Amino acid sequence: MTSKSTGQERFGTVICSYYRGAHGIILVYDVTRRETFTNLVGIWAKEVGLYSTNHDCIKILIGNKVDKESERAVTKEEGMALAKEHRCLFLECSAKTRENVQQCFEDLTLKILEVPSLREKGSVEVKRQKQKRIYETSQRGGCCS
Repeated sequence: MTSKSTGQERFGTVICSYYRGAHGIILVYDVTRRETFTNLVGIWAKEVGLYSTNHDCIKILIGNKVDKESERAVTKEEGMALAKEHRCLFLECSAKTRENVQQCFEDLTLKILEVPSLREKGSVEVKRQKQKRIYETSQRGGCCS
C-alpha cells in the first residue's frame, strides 16, 4: 500500500489530464535546493512517464535560480546528466534576472516543430479541445451561468 499526501489525493485525478496529449513538458528544479532536484527525480519524472500519453512529447529540464550561484546545491553537470538519462533538453535559467527564460520556451517550441507527429497532431488536438469547451459551455447555459 502506498501513501499519498493530501494534495496528491485531492489533485490526483487532475494530474493525468495535465500530461494527456501534451506536446511539451517543462520540469523545473531550484539549483539552490537539492530536495527540489531529488523530488523531480523521485516524483515528477515518474509521473511524466506514467501519465504522458504522447510518446513523442518533448521534455525540457530547467535548473532555475542560477542568479544565486554562491548558494548552488545542484551542479550543472548533475542537471545535464539527469536530462540525458530522461531524454530531455536541458537549460539553466533565472526567473529573477530573466536569463535564458525566453530561450527555454524557444528551445521547446522549436524542438516540437521538428517532430512531424507533434506538428500534425497539434492543430487537430487544439481544435478538439476548443470544440469540447464550446460544447461544455453551451450545456451549462453560457459562461456566466
